[in-house]
Amino acid sequence: MMLDRRNMTSVPPNNEPDPPPSNTSVPPAPATTPRRLSEELSFLIASFADRPVRLKDVIAVLHRRAWIMLLLVLSLPFCTPIPLPGVSTPFGFVIALIGFRLSLRQKPWLPQMLLNRQIPAGFFPRLLSAARKVVKFLELFLRPRLTWLLDTGVLHHLYGGMIMVAGILLLLPLPVPLSNTLPALTVVFLAGAMLERDGGSVIAGLVMFLVMLAFFGALAFGGAGAVHWLTQGIEYLFPADPD
Repeated sequence: MMLDRRNMTSVPPNNEPDPPPSNTSVPPAPATTPRRLSEELSFLIASFADRPVRLKDVIAVLHRRAWIMLLLVLSLPFCTPIPLPGVSTPFGFVIALIGFRLSLRQKPWLPQMLLNRQIPAGFFPRLLSAARKVVKFLELFLRPRLTWLLDTGVLHHLYGGMIMVAGILLLLPLPVPLSNTLPALTVVFLAGAMLERDGGSVIAGLVMFLVMLAFFGALAFGGAGAVHWLTQGIEYLFPADPD
């Protein structure tokens, strides 16, 4: 008896699903958006709440955005008119080193001695908690715009150089109001621009950099007279409590 093979249909095995129709498209995996800056800081606070912190631990937690976030974290405590010479010197040194490497378009690098230096337990979360308040305010303005200022590679040599100069000026132990604030704000604006691709923040960083140079130039050439004038102006703008 002969079987007609033309009338036989093939049945796929039970353990193999039918292939999808040719016109069916597989939807792409959803893209993961990076955390906001304040969310990054909250994550750091939770990660290092009750133990000593080393810079290498912070860099390991932040992954690819670590170095720029580190610039932001180290500069935010100085965004006040009150100088902090005891802390500004080591922080300014680290900022200057990172800025120098960025000016060469190279991956930032720090000596192992600095990476392994321990910060006492509790200090880092308090620092980040104060920084997070400033970051939440900045997030109202930071957004992707004028992105060509971040996409033009040669400009990053300039940004790194500006950060390096700001770090050098920050590490100077000058007991002068605004001597920490202006370099710190320069770094904050430039680091925020790199993290959020905000060309507007780049422009703010450039303006702050020029103001910083003018300020330190006045200190260098005016000496004590310039310091006295600046102090009087700040006391006029922010009068002390009579009590």
